[in-house]
Amino acid sequence: MQHYPLTIQVNKRPESIERLLRVIRHRGFDVVTLNVENNADIMNFNVTVQSERAIDLLKNQLIKLPDVLKLN
Repeated sequence: MQHYPLTIQVNKRPESIERLLRVIRHRGFDVVTLNVENNADIMNFNVTVQSERAIDLLKNQLIKLPDVLKLN
């Protein structure tokens, strides 16, 4: 399995974490590590996922979420 590190910046909303994790799971990826930094209006997620699937499948779905501001 491949490991993929992602840095995701989202608007600070109660449902943001839930939405991100749901998309990760539904696209067939497992979370290996998750670190969340909380700032005034923005949350920064550093997450490592693993899967046999291509990471572009996940990135294309994450960037469509309304609260996602930046994805690296």
